[in-house]
Amino acid sequence: MVSADCPVTPVIPASRYEQLVQSVVDYAIYMLDPAGHVVSWNAGAERIKGYTADEVVGRHFSIFFPPQDCADGRPEQLLRQALESGRAQDEGWRVRKDGTQFWALAALDVIRDDEGQVVGLAKVTRDVTDRREAALQLDNVRAQLFEAQKLEALGQLTGGLAHDFNNLLTIIISSARMALTSDDPERSRRMLQNILEAGQRGTDLTRQLLSFARHRTLDVASIDPSSLLDATRGLLEHALPDAIRLEVQVQPDLPLIEVDAGQLQMVLLNLLFNARDAIAGPGRIGLTVGVVGLSGEVEGLHGRFVCFQVQDSGEGIAADVLPRIFEPFFTTKAFGKGTGLGLSQVYGFARQSGGAISVHSVAGEGTCMQLYLPISHGHTHSLAHR
Repeated sequence: MVSADCPVTPVIPASRYEQLVQSVVDYAIYMLDPAGHVVSWNAGAERIKGYTADEVVGRHFSIFFPPQDCADGRPEQLLRQALESGRAQDEGWRVRKDGTQFWALAALDVIRDDEGQVVGLAKVTRDVTDRREAALQLDNVRAQLFEAQKLEALGQLTGGLAHDFNNLLTIIISSARMALTSDDPERSRRMLQNILEAGQRGTDLTRQLLSFARHRTLDVASIDPSSLLDATRGLLEHALPDAIRLEVQVQPDLPLIEVDAGQLQMVLLNLLFNARDAIAGPGRIGLTVGVVGLSGEVEGLHGRFVCFQVQDSGEGIAADVLPRIFEPFFTTKAFGKGTGLGLSQVYGFARQSGGAISVHSVAGEGTCMQLYLPISHGHTHSLAHR
């Protein structure tokens, strides 16, 4: 006897389940026998793949895979994985009846009888070509924005670099003229040494600019933070006015971090440029880098991280503005003075790299930004770049 307090689960006839499956048109839902042959076919499968039930039932599901995947044994691998673990998932190209391809998100689940014996597999496939193309377009837009940020940063560096190159050329030209008119071999040697040192300095500046400005795809690798900081500091010093003092403190023997070196350099320049712009007159920017341990206090992160802290003595950020500083295109700078993309790029880079960015600011007392990047698991100490 069933208690009145116990709900009764209604039994839905098998025919109703069949009607439900057949009514789904956005997903290809069909069954395979344990060998991978199609035994059922719904309306969604016909719409997505182009085959009618009469054309496909009894055929092996490998007909939906591109020739290269079949040659690589991809269908058999998925079938074996599902039979061994009970489930398999895959994402990749599939082929319609007319030969066109679409990007599919597929799941394969084992079906067992009451005795636990495998009687078949349920296959669900969705056409996500539009989603994949949208993601690719978004990645392309991000790459374009990154390059735009590089151009903006290079524009800010141009004035200081032009001044430096002009000084180097002055040294080279003056030393060359004095060497040509001197009868003293020792003096001529000193002049030639000045020329050599100025030329080497110009070469170093050019190498830093080329390394920073070159277009390349995302290249995540284990890098030495200290070496990257040296190059970034060399670029930044040309963009700081004489009235702003840069103080750098770097913990010795920093561990390696796994990031894209070009993007990290761009992010550090963005943080330092923002600190520079926050200072109206004479001031100070502190760049401190060291290892910290987190226990969830920053974005729920746990473990050891390399922390890049940029602190300025500027005007600070108003409390009502602070929550919006990482929004794309949000800026408090005058028109033409900034794109509003710098800090949003910093935020995106930190999250993409498995880290975080935090900010603390008091109006009238300056701002402190801390970028946390996870330590590379495969290395414990920094290695010099070769």
